Amino acid sequence: MENKIFETTYGGKPVKVELGRYAMQADGSCLVRCQDTVVMVNVTVADKARDGVDFLPLSVDFEEKLYAVGKIPGSYKRREGKPSDKAILNSRLIDRPLRPLFPKNFYNDISIVATPLSVDPDVAPEALCMLGSSIALSISSAPFEGPTGAVNVALVDGEFILNPNLEQREKSLLNLTVSGTHDAILMVEAGAKFVDEETMLKAIMVAHEEIKKQVEFQLQIIKEFSKDKKCVTTEDELTTQIRAEVKDYANEKLNYVLDTIIREERQQRDADLKQECLNEFSSKYPEVENIEAIVNSTIYAMTKEKVRNKIVEKGIRLDGRSLDEIRPIWCQVGLLPRVHGSGVFTRGQTQVLTTCTLGMLSEMQKIDGLSQQEEEKRYMHQYNMPPYSTGEAKMLRTPGRREIGHGALAERALEPVLPTEEEFPYSIRTVSEVLSSNGSTSQASVCGSTLALMDAGVPISSPVAGIAMGLIKADDKTFVLTDIQGEEDFYGDMDFKVAGTEKGITAIQMDIKIKGIDENILRTALEKARIGRLFIMNKMLETISMPRTELSPYAPKIATLNIDPDKIKDVIGSGGKSINKIIEETNVKIDIEDDGFVTIAGFDAKMIQRAKEIIEGIVMEVEVGMILNGQVVRTSDFGAFVKLSPTKEGLIHISKLSDKHIEKTEDVVVVGDKVKVEVIKVDNRGRIDLRLIQKI
Repeated sequence: MENKIFETTYGGKPVKVELGRYAMQADGSCLVRCQDTVVMVNVTVADKARDGVDFLPLSVDFEEKLYAVGKIPGSYKRREGKPSDKAILNSRLIDRPLRPLFPKNFYNDISIVATPLSVDPDVAPEALCMLGSSIALSISSAPFEGPTGAVNVALVDGEFILNPNLEQREKSLLNLTVSGTHDAILMVEAGAKFVDEETMLKAIMVAHEEIKKQVEFQLQIIKEFSKDKKCVTTEDELTTQIRAEVKDYANEKLNYVLDTIIREERQQRDADLKQECLNEFSSKYPEVENIEAIVNSTIYAMTKEKVRNKIVEKGIRLDGRSLDEIRPIWCQVGLLPRVHGSGVFTRGQTQVLTTCTLGMLSEMQKIDGLSQQEEEKRYMHQYNMPPYSTGEAKMLRTPGRREIGHGALAERALEPVLPTEEEFPYSIRTVSEVLSSNGSTSQASVCGSTLALMDAGVPISSPVAGIAMGLIKADDKTFVLTDIQGEEDFYGDMDFKVAGTEKGITAIQMDIKIKGIDENILRTALEKARIGRLFIMNKMLETISMPRTELSPYAPKIATLNIDPDKIKDVIGSGGKSINKIIEETNVKIDIEDDGFVTIAGFDAKMIQRAKEIIEGIVMEVEVGMILNGQVVRTSDFGAFVKLSPTKEGLIHISKLSDKHIEKTEDVVVVGDKVKVEVIKVDNRGRIDLRLIQKI
């Protein structure tokens, strides 16, 4: 393949795409460069489908290599291990807009590997990897129906910025990633700080204009480098004949299956029908090995068509609801007495229990990723979906990509309402356990986490609620569904999750199963989602209307103070002697940041206060005129030495012990006496002279 470089711009920054020089054995490969960020994307496509595979086996991996930012991995082996959460989220980001753009009957394995080789902090690699994935797929032998473009959008001082730099990303009210084709939007992912629906829509449409330019740019590349495409699997005549017979046999019977609003009853009828059809056609066609797959996939397609037609023609959903109706909701807080905070959110058959745990700031999660600096996460949200939540008897597994993605979505939704470290000096972990799943558990975990945070006494600025919207698109008609359940997700064309407060949106995630949606559908979905989430929020506030004013007795109590960074060494002491003595005396935990921010945590408020006073005494700058309390630690002929803090002593000269003449120091004070004194002199060597005010 001839080496060639194509040039374009992205957000005003020049972008170069190089083909033909690297990874020669990959089916499709490109190197994308923007400033000092360089990413490589490689695509390989299997020659044929594996036996028995009836789905698209597409795998996408975003490879985080720490050499890209000049770092050596911190692990024992000094080698990258399993993908970080961030890498998994980026893999999902690349995957989601590509998956709908393959023919339904293409079952060959496809592997996409996106590797940032060099990362400039001012050019995030994610969107470049998405662009490179589209290019590599388009020039490969995969029958990809793209190309797609991808854009990251920030909102700073009321202006939309494409491909924002690090400073702009930190200032932005919006972190939005949009992907789509020239004609439609396929994927939206966003975190926001109370952005209203109209602004969000404008941002998405601004992104789509840039996507159109990216698509036009890619068409030039495809024209020169595209390969012949692999053939899509076609069914043989016998399979087509069996499908037709199954349709005739099951058509009326399927109407009975769907003629109930009770999910469990519908599932049982469906299982009975599939078994009946399998018995009928396996005996009729004993020579067909995959008869069960043919029967099940045919009934699935028939069910999907009937469910969609019922909505299109009658406006009635599987469970009997109208298009905008939300399932019954109930909430609970304080379920778990020893947990710092807990909340249960139930919507129909979807139920999530979220717990909240508070810890010291030193317990923040440390992240070793593609950043020049070590990153820390003060707020952590994790999502678990065990098999019993769907009534399945399976082994427990570690969290997969879906669980990581749902946890990150809820985390993003709640971050804008959390108090600052100064207001609430705790690290915070919420864990959502899905107890029952039937649609939009990620948004139920947003609601459950809000309840748990308020139950724990975390002073969030406002409650956050979330809802999932669906879509049925039939010819020129579109039907937006509020609060979709599982089957509507399976049979529908969109899964659009929106979370936010009364003031605006805090998180969005949208996936499309068709070849995109337009501005009108987005506008309708956003408005219906706003109405829906406010309805849900009011239901939540009936259970707990504001954060509790007191923390759980089992949560650590924390006090904070700021000290001069130059005094940190005095608090720690030689070999940690001073700080260890404070910890031993008060039974607290003490963390000191490099900037002098000190947190003191424990379960006894008196001991926390004692530790704080000791530290304040250590760092105290003694000045003339100050009134202090201390303890006599030794006496002499010329006066008494008073300990003012763990590191400071002063002398009360015998002449300053009383207004009257005294013969010896011990006539007034003895070792162990507690006294109140006034500072009358501090010399240039730091020696302190005191006057006795009174014994205490």
